[in-house]
Amino acid sequence: MAKTSSDTILLHSEDNVRMALRAFEAGDTVDGLTVSQAVSRGHKIATREIAQGDAIRKYNQVIGFASVPIAAGDHVHTQNCAYRADFERDPEPCAGAQPTDFVPASERAQFMGYKRPDGRVGTRNYIGILTTVNCSATVARMAAAHFTPERLAAFPNVDGVAAFTHGTGCGMAMDGEGFGMLQRTLAGYAAHPNFAGVLVIGLGCEVMQISLMMETYGLKEGERFQRMTIQETGGTRKTVEEAVRRIEAMLPAADACRREAVSAEHLSVALQCGGSDGYSGITANPALGNAADQLVRHGGTAILAETPEIFGAEHLLTRRAETPEIAEKLLERIRWWEDYTARNKGVMDNNPSPGNKAGGLTTILEKSLGAAAKGGTTNLTGVYEYSERVTTPGFVFMDSPGYDPASITGQVASGANLVCFTTGRGSVFGYKPAPSMKLATNSEMFARMSDDMDINCGVIVSDGVSVEEMGEQIFQEMLDVASGKRTKSEDLGFGDNEFIPWQVGAVM
Repeated sequence: MAKTSSDTILLHSEDNVRMALRAFEAGDTVDGLTVSQAVSRGHKIATREIAQGDAIRKYNQVIGFASVPIAAGDHVHTQNCAYRADFERDPEPCAGAQPTDFVPASERAQFMGYKRPDGRVGTRNYIGILTTVNCSATVARMAAAHFTPERLAAFPNVDGVAAFTHGTGCGMAMDGEGFGMLQRTLAGYAAHPNFAGVLVIGLGCEVMQISLMMETYGLKEGERFQRMTIQETGGTRKTVEEAVRRIEAMLPAADACRREAVSAEHLSVALQCGGSDGYSGITANPALGNAADQLVRHGGTAILAETPEIFGAEHLLTRRAETPEIAEKLLERIRWWEDYTARNKGVMDNNPSPGNKAGGLTTILEKSLGAAAKGGTTNLTGVYEYSERVTTPGFVFMDSPGYDPASITGQVASGANLVCFTTGRGSVFGYKPAPSMKLATNSEMFARMSDDMDINCGVIVSDGVSVEEMGEQIFQEMLDVASGKRTKSEDLGFGDNEFIPWQVGAVM
């Protein structure tokens, strides 16, 4: 129901704000309104008077409440639009669930992937060096640094040798929530289909013991999975030398891997956004949601995450839940977050970030409504804890913080073999071993940062391209990238610094 002029867009007839498509000065006239203050592109203009305390609506949903009386033509933002903690919404579990129109198995899209012994399929072919604790981070990086492009030239089918280091692994309770998350994350990476081989390096005396992780998650030593500790091996130099020797032994088998045609049902995509702006919820996010719907129809998996960034829009997801139990699990995660932020003397509206606000997003409610659009329209088939292995195909949700690197680390650990990341301000990073596609929300940023962006979804507004057309382009790009097409992030060398497991609990 969006009504667009060359200057503003009204997303729904019931909305009382329009979004500016260009900057305005006080006194400018647009769409029958006289703008009373300067308004930046991506920000909101009131279409009529809004009394103090009344709801402000965008997408035909509540995004906040007027903290002062607002006149028609006023700039609506942090100075007059506020989040309210007692804001209620009806979850209506399963009320909107509909049968999914699946594509017959024989007609599903395909990509060229690496079949692994456990039946899963990789989109890349890395050898990974995992660390159990910060104490082994330097050794892991030293070992990975040995495998320069020149040394790997003899193994053209290996995408690289990458170290995954982090800042924790000790000083935590072994029966605590944080320990379980880290162990689950490391185990998820150790078994990830984008690895042809994995070496886990520990110090030896840390809380995060390799043997316990192996026992808990059924990991077995062999050609594709090996372990070692610095203390047992004899110190830094000897451990680096032994790590290099073991990886060199893995390389021939890894290089022997070849891509094969496989069904899109083996594609598991992390849906993400960061550096969002006012365009995110009307261009890139709904376009990615359309692509996610296509992926689900072809038997694949789309993983939405960032629980604080669906807060205020969770009712739109619970209505799509296939069962009341799935809806309740999502609501339980929301309650956990409300308690978690309260315990840490925060509030859920700490998000949006300063950059989000500069881009036109005012409250967490507005940000969440746009972010949830990445999840498309199909049924919610599962809700998972952070880094828990996703075993249900379709559209699912994984609990995580809104901090993008930590959230995506959890999604990759859950099995995502591709990342699709929308951004309006211009986020730059990548997520080895999963390739990361960057989707720009507006054409201006895409032109400015074209070296980092893979697809310009801003043409939905600037050129009148439909969300459906954009979704089809994104889905095809997913298949191409899964088949080996390199993303801009990969060409720039990103992915060595973004492994950031979520840390919860006391450091002791």
